[in-house]
Amino acid sequence: MSNHTVITVIVILYVLIMIGVSLYARTRINNSDDYHLAGRRLGTVMLAGTLAATEIGGGSTIGVTAKAYGEWGISAAWYVIATGIGIFLVAFIAPYMRRAMATTVPEIIGRRYGKSSHLITSILSVISLISLAAAQITACATVVSVMLNIHFSIALLVAGCLLVFYTWVGGMWSLSLTDFIQFFIIVFGFTIAVIYILASDPAGWTHVFHALPQEKLSTTRLGWGSIIGLIVMYFMTFCTGQEAVQRFYSAKNEKIAIRGALLCGLVIAAYALVPAIFGLIASVYYPDITANDALAITAANKLPPLFAGVILSAVLFATMSSGSGDLLGASSIMVKDIYYGFINKKAHTSESELKSSKRIVIITGVIAIIIAFFSQQIIELLIFAFTIRATGPFAAYLYGLLADYVTPRAGLLSIIVGTLAGIIWQCLGQPYGIYAIIIGALMSLISFLITRKVDRLLGIKGSPSLYHE
Repeated sequence: MSNHTVITVIVILYVLIMIGVSLYARTRINNSDDYHLAGRRLGTVMLAGTLAATEIGGGSTIGVTAKAYGEWGISAAWYVIATGIGIFLVAFIAPYMRRAMATTVPEIIGRRYGKSSHLITSILSVISLISLAAAQITACATVVSVMLNIHFSIALLVAGCLLVFYTWVGGMWSLSLTDFIQFFIIVFGFTIAVIYILASDPAGWTHVFHALPQEKLSTTRLGWGSIIGLIVMYFMTFCTGQEAVQRFYSAKNEKIAIRGALLCGLVIAAYALVPAIFGLIASVYYPDITANDALAITAANKLPPLFAGVILSAVLFATMSSGSGDLLGASSIMVKDIYYGFINKKAHTSESELKSSKRIVIITGVIAIIIAFFSQQIIELLIFAFTIRATGPFAAYLYGLLADYVTPRAGLLSIIVGTLAGIIWQCLGQPYGIYAIIIGALMSLISFLITRKVDRLLGIKGSPSLYHE
């Protein structure tokens, strides 16, 4: 049996096992809360694992490996370090998220700022989440196309359909259980893989080091502006990103929300160099391949078949898990915030909500597959999605959670101003290397604070607090 066949068999078996776990998770779903929030019963390690696997997806594995293979070099590690720092910072806000007893980000906006802000944030969030799912489908397809030796378009279709089915079956329980497995395999397996490849070469790291152009070994090649921008971007996007926030809503209590975020941040930051080094190794041994194929080709050719099969399977499913979190988040918002919030306001049961959620998962999944066919980008699509969802709602959501006094006008104006500023800055090509998400969020914050101050001076009554203590 050839190495390629062994790897393919391992991947297929792994996929079947994960689908089996998802089918088991289905037996634990009795209502809508179970499907969307795992019954709010996640402990510290499960929360950290599902958060890490969500963020160590296509961008932090295949995407970072590709960027390290290409123009970013070792400094691509900052993409993952920034992720860890962002999650670490969100730990200080996580207990407020859990205490709010919400299901979605727009729900918090709606409670504090009214229907207009609620609807705009819902639409922005759905666009963002479907775009994120498309990026993860693209990342999955790069692995599937190499492993099965099939055309990339067919791999996109296979990866997309598998992702939609996986999400449709088990919801958040499915994601939490399988994420826990991916968390350990990727972090420890990938680290061992890098050590194995370097140890198998008589010259080891020395060979790789001397074969690389010096600029690829610069840890700050991205530039401090971009590095700080990534950290700020991730902090903001994790504060307002449904797929991350939904995990905090699923924690057993506020203390676990904090501990899970801190543990997740530390693990992700510690793991950051691994995919970057993998990309450098790929650029030395396979200098003429497509950057997005660097991870799959290097693993398939430089690792023992059994080991390569397990690693590629974990990458595939962690990436799929990220995409599933995005689809589940989009479904939660479309059902709870848009459909039952604005279209069908009649009384509904948890059972009808669950059925609607599963239908929406299929619809959003099909849209994500179509976007993936036309885009075929990973990092670029991720950054676009982060910008769309965080620039406008950032200030309103944060102050909605933390502040006693907020007004509907302050929320609505900040969402509109921040979103428009972010889009305009993006269209201008992000002058001076400043990310659009930072400019948009800054304008959102300034407009929020000014409007809130004016409303206070005018004696306008603030919105009711989220917490009834």
